[in-house]
Amino acid sequence: MVKPIVKSIVKSLAILNSKAPYGSSAGKDALDIALVFGSFEQPVSLFFQGDGVWQLVQGQNGAMVSVKDYLKTFAAFEFYDIEEIYVCQASLIERNLADTFHIEAVQVLGSEAFAAQLTSHHTILRF
Repeated sequence: MVKPIVKSIVKSLAILNSKAPYGSSAGKDALDIALVFGSFEQPVSLFFQGDGVWQLVQGQNGAMVSVKDYLKTFAAFEFYDIEEIYVCQASLIERNLADTFHIEAVQVLGSEAFAAQLTSHHTILRF
């Protein structure tokens, strides 16, 4: 009896952050999902677009609005092998933000490259 060859297909997950950090729980929820996938060594990429780019701005303090500061957890990405982090350049320009972030390895992409990179993933979750 011949056994069929089973190919292991690793599916990639894109998490698209489009909400400001403290206006809702969306950013925290996205972070939690990314860390869960990372802890199980599943490929996950993070994308920041629209008001989601505010999550990467340095010097924010959630205590000012009585919210736990989850943004400090971004420093743990390297321990979870989350290395693909993309930011929409147009979103930065629209908000007059510099491309200096509180985490390293962020890639700023133009609109077309951002969209192409996003759609190259098998699954996209939008927060």
